[in-house]
Amino acid sequence: MEHVSNWLLLAPAGAFVVSAMLLFVIDSFDPESKHDTLLAAVTTAGASVAMVISAALLLSGTADSGVELFGGQLVVDGMSLVFTFIFGSVTALVGLASADYIEDLPHKAEYYLLILLAATGMSLMASANSLAVVFVALELASLPSYALVAYLKTNRGSVEAALKYFLVGALSSSILAYGISLIYAATGSLLLPDVAAAAGEASELYTGVFGVGILMVLGGFAFKTASVPFHFWAPEAYEGAPAPVSAFLSSASKAAGFVVAFRVFVVAFPIDSVAGSVDWVLAFQVLAVVTMTLGNFAAATQENVKRMLAYSSIGHAGYVLIALAALTGLGDQGLVLGSGMLHLLVYGFMNTGAFLFVALAEYWNVGRTFRDYNGLGKEAPVACVAMTVFMFSLAGLPVGGGFLSKYFLIVGSVGAGVWWLGAVLAVNSALSLFYYSRVVKAMWIDEPDEPREIERYPTALYVAIVAAAVVTVALLPGILVFDSAAFDAAAALL
Repeated sequence: MEHVSNWLLLAPAGAFVVSAMLLFVIDSFDPESKHDTLLAAVTTAGASVAMVISAALLLSGTADSGVELFGGQLVVDGMSLVFTFIFGSVTALVGLASADYIEDLPHKAEYYLLILLAATGMSLMASANSLAVVFVALELASLPSYALVAYLKTNRGSVEAALKYFLVGALSSSILAYGISLIYAATGSLLLPDVAAAAGEASELYTGVFGVGILMVLGGFAFKTASVPFHFWAPEAYEGAPAPVSAFLSSASKAAGFVVAFRVFVVAFPIDSVAGSVDWVLAFQVLAVVTMTLGNFAAATQENVKRMLAYSSIGHAGYVLIALAALTGLGDQGLVLGSGMLHLLVYGFMNTGAFLFVALAEYWNVGRTFRDYNGLGKEAPVACVAMTVFMFSLAGLPVGGGFLSKYFLIVGSVGAGVWWLGAVLAVNSALSLFYYSRVVKAMWIDEPDEPREIERYPTALYVAIVAAAVVTVALLPGILVFDSAAFDAAAALL
């Protein structure tokens, strides 16, 4: 029975795989299927099953102590379940919204299939307990993502964005692979606990090799999380990709990058053992400050809403980096790391919802600039109320869960003795209110340049946007349901 229960812990990832295989079957029997609703339903249902199972396992405490599978190559614990819940929820929202967004586009089955395969890779990244599995899972998540960005094959911007994304991704993958090889050379193992056991000796005997390996691994993860200076691909990819794909990449893919960074650096590279080679906590402190500052200042200069959200996502990557930058050994380290998980959880709903609103605007051919959004509140009040919730929650105002997640990050950084990180977060959040408010002002206050008439209100897109807004607001008090699970998961990892 124990063997069976251990396999059940992989059920969330299994839900993604089964749904993908079902799409294969449907497309084999009915190529270029006109049953758009069926394809979207399979994707949404599979992702929802993964989300529900992850939440049930997490809240039941089944894997609190961590369960190793396949000789320790995978581990299912509280943190992996938190992130698999994020992947499931984002994939479900994107799958639902895409039913309307791609209704007139070809290759629908391939589109949904790529989303599910990418989500499968992300769920494996959450449970990866070996550097080899980390790399393979990361590639499984990345390769479908490149194709998704290029889905609009007749759109030059989409293809160009995908090419840039692929080239930078290939470079970062090579850097990560070389870093992993250096770590293997210094420690003789790829399993994260074994690397940690040999880290002290490797730091003394192979200081340069081990230190460079850690820095190269850090660079590989910085690309996946769109952290400065590995962020250049993000604005281009998010702007060129279909808006639901932008939502998927900026929320789920970013969370996947962070979950492997959390596990690898906390488990494999304990700072007390590797400080002789490289102080990665200091490196993350620098990354956090530069990433959140550059992301927010760049977002403040944009006139294109989609591009603004892309730079905003870079700023939020800087906020989450505090979860690693504040692991100084002081204060409540579980609170520090857990606050990063909570912010990614809330971010998964509010940022996905914001990009889906952009998808709705693209569906209506409204345009992408702030000025194009003028007066939209009169034509689509429900969707604009939802977008207002997303904008203010992203800014950290107490209308959604973003307020509490940022609060936990600030409290954690102060307790860890790096109060200045919390101060930088607060200043950047104040700056972000400027450009988020521009969207709200355009929708509700400014008048459109010319009369606009909206002929159709797509049901699936509307449902996805409203659902994301409801959860964002509900997480303001509801985050207390997940906070203990996140903090306990972080404490177990530490």
